Amino acid sequence: MIRPDLQDKLNNIPTKPGVYLYKNAQGKIIYVGKAVNLRNRVRSYFHASAQENAKTRHLVRDIAEIDFIVAGSELEALLLENTLIKKHQPKYNIRLKDDKRYPYIKVHWQDAFPRVTTTRRLQNDGARYFGPYTAAWAAYKTLDLVRKIYPYLTCTRTIDGKDDRACLYYHIERCAAPCIGVVNRDEYRAMIDGLCDFLGGNTRPVVERLSAEMDAAAEALDFEKAAVLRDQIQAIHQIVERQKVVSSDMVDEDVIAFARDDGNACVQVFFIRGGKLMGREYFLLDGAEDTHDDELITSFIKQFYDSVQDIPAQILLPGEIEERLIIKNWLHGKRGATVNLKVPRRGQKKQLVDMAAENATETLKHLKAQWEMDQGKHTRALAELRDRLHLPQDPVRIECYDISTLQGTHTVASMVVFAKGVPRKSDYRRFKMKTVVGKPDDFASMAEVLRRRFNRMRAAQQGELQPDAPGKTDEPSSWAILPNLIIIDGGKGQLNAALKILDEFDLRDVIPVIGLAKREEEVFIPHRSEPIILPRRSQGLYLIQRIRDEAHRFAITYNRTLRRKAGVASQLDNIPGVGPKRRKALLRAFGSVKNIRAASIEHIAAVPGINRTLAETIKELL
Repeated sequence: MIRPDLQDKLNNIPTKPGVYLYKNAQGKIIYVGKAVNLRNRVRSYFHASAQENAKTRHLVRDIAEIDFIVAGSELEALLLENTLIKKHQPKYNIRLKDDKRYPYIKVHWQDAFPRVTTTRRLQNDGARYFGPYTAAWAAYKTLDLVRKIYPYLTCTRTIDGKDDRACLYYHIERCAAPCIGVVNRDEYRAMIDGLCDFLGGNTRPVVERLSAEMDAAAEALDFEKAAVLRDQIQAIHQIVERQKVVSSDMVDEDVIAFARDDGNACVQVFFIRGGKLMGREYFLLDGAEDTHDDELITSFIKQFYDSVQDIPAQILLPGEIEERLIIKNWLHGKRGATVNLKVPRRGQKKQLVDMAAENATETLKHLKAQWEMDQGKHTRALAELRDRLHLPQDPVRIECYDISTLQGTHTVASMVVFAKGVPRKSDYRRFKMKTVVGKPDDFASMAEVLRRRFNRMRAAQQGELQPDAPGKTDEPSSWAILPNLIIIDGGKGQLNAALKILDEFDLRDVIPVIGLAKREEEVFIPHRSEPIILPRRSQGLYLIQRIRDEAHRFAITYNRTLRRKAGVASQLDNIPGVGPKRRKALLRAFGSVKNIRAASIEHIAAVPGINRTLAETIKELL
């Protein structure tokens, strides 16, 4: 039955293709979908037959507003749907939790003397890309071997063959040194062409050449060189052996299967290139409960291949999907060639899908066991802290504060939050000191930070602070939430400074506070002269150490950021004629002082507000 409050909106939705957005009472997008006919698709959610699904019932209950975006075609709608799901992460959509970019080996073929690097972003820039590798270490290990055979460039210097001397890599035979003219441009590019052939899987010519060189070295009694060549050949064989042949037709294909249990969903992907299994990866999905299998796989394919550039010629699936034709057309456009979506029923291909499904099942079992074990550890840690520190309850929410200063400058503080033993990064905060100037004073800094924190608490409780997330007017600011335990990074001095602030806000009897001294991991609590020593292997000690280390990391990162910005600013501000506006324009144009230093006078003078005279001054002083 169509809800009366939405009747007018539903009647005015166009019958064109596009994307529809459901919003809740706070205006937050809770679902994004696409349709060939927007009106028919949206109205279908309110039919009695659709209410049989629990997820749809809950979705319809939460809909307060319907919006839509008309697209020129179903393909345009699919692309827009992907973009909006990634941007808004709607509650009722199936969401890919592991949005990974895989490492590739990049050969900068567009350059006169191509370098070889790794990257996670594929671009249409004339370079040659090889991969994907499911782990960065695999790409680095491959390059480590390849460089012994093809000593390629990694530096960014301009190559003209006229440098006075080569770098260390030439002397350890890891660079062909075109910089000093050891090889010319044509010779170097021919070597890189062979490297590309090797990375493409054609290893036989390389092995044959190395074997011939090894035999020649042995005949010449150069056994040291022969041993090096032998090791290189063995390393190549090891790489080839690890790439197990799993498909006799030697095509590029991805194999996709999944497993489900108690609302959790795990998708397994096998990457097969040239008939060889190059790697595998698993992905977890949010919002997969009460959804059909075909919807789950369809959502995964759209989100996964939206961020992947290496589209294979064939994708093996565990079952048919509703949007098969439009997804094929979309993948064809991304790949530039036909992509076959196949559901194998028998034979070797079916065995591959079954193997992927079995791996997904085992992965999900392992992850669930790990989650349960971790949850048990957190529960034990919180209970132990309650007992050892004489707390009135389990410290479900813990806040930890750390002060960071380096050489007396840029004193900052961090506040990190752990909820049920797990970091809640959305509640992390960092502070730049306002009242503590001159000589560093950790005690005064700690007092300032806590005073600011509890002033924010008071303002939030009185409704003077906005919620942390726009649109969530029914949720309080995180400043209003009181912790069950405060950890101060430091000993008695820092602890006493914190207690004075708690007294100011009448919170000493409300919030327990402890000090954690780094030296012996001593825990100081109020009204006790001797510290508490937690057992070295206790879960409670591990937890507060993790929290303390996280607070330290967060503070140090902020300190370094401020120092880096100050360093950049000071270099530019010391140049006559460069003020805040021109400094901002320069950094916007070039990104860093290093890039400004490397730029020509003409490029610097092209920046708005910079004339040639000033550009010459900047170039000279930098």
